[in-house]
Amino acid sequence: MFETIKDQIGDVKKIIFVTGAGISQESGIPTFRGKDGLWRNYDAMKLATIDAFYENPKLVWEWYNERRKNVFAAHPNQGHKAIAELEKYAKVMVLTQNIDGLHQKAGSTEVLELHGSIIKIKCSVCDFRDEILTEFSEIPPLCNCGNMLRPDVVWFGEPLPQNVWQKAIVSASECDLMVIVGTSLVVSPANTLPIYAKQNNALLIEINPERTEMSSDMDLTIRSTSALALPKFISVLKEN
Repeated sequence: MFETIKDQIGDVKKIIFVTGAGISQESGIPTFRGKDGLWRNYDAMKLATIDAFYENPKLVWEWYNERRKNVFAAHPNQGHKAIAELEKYAKVMVLTQNIDGLHQKAGSTEVLELHGSIIKIKCSVCDFRDEILTEFSEIPPLCNCGNMLRPDVVWFGEPLPQNVWQKAIVSASECDLMVIVGTSLVVSPANTLPIYAKQNNALLIEINPERTEMSSDMDLTIRSTSALALPKFISVLKEN
């Protein structure tokens, strides 16, 4: 599937992966818009807002606790592992919209979490931040300052962490190859990253079972899952 651009792939020095919910779905983590579990009677899109949190913090925390259980039980799949292994052959950075930490579990060392992390918490008022690997005995949990703690994730209507986003822009602007995996490229501003790469004349490869809004802009589109396609990508790099 990579034969048509085999020579071009062999020349790349810096590879950027932009990953979305599709790669994690292969590890058993439902996509964000899934309707299973605790929130089946709620609109997940509406729960992931600061307004929903202040209106019903207990419900939002119950939803995130359910999601956290699913994340902690999940394991990196062959797609995650292939990306980590690529570090042996090229400079690799992962720009992920996922909040599950599976890239790090697989061994990737350069990961920018654009939308935060589900295993991290922060105070809704002060600057307190921490990691939490267990459930809270009472929800919503409170910070030492007396205000509510919240998941350290980016909700709809909130800006991305600017230090992370600026690093992502620089990395995308300097890469030779960008591989877009398991994302529909509809969420802004992450969907602008391929534009930055293209301005550097980088090669764009999309790996997704479904067509996306930017499929026509890709140099190569592979209608497959990351777990199937990415190990073959490694094989091509090894041959070069």
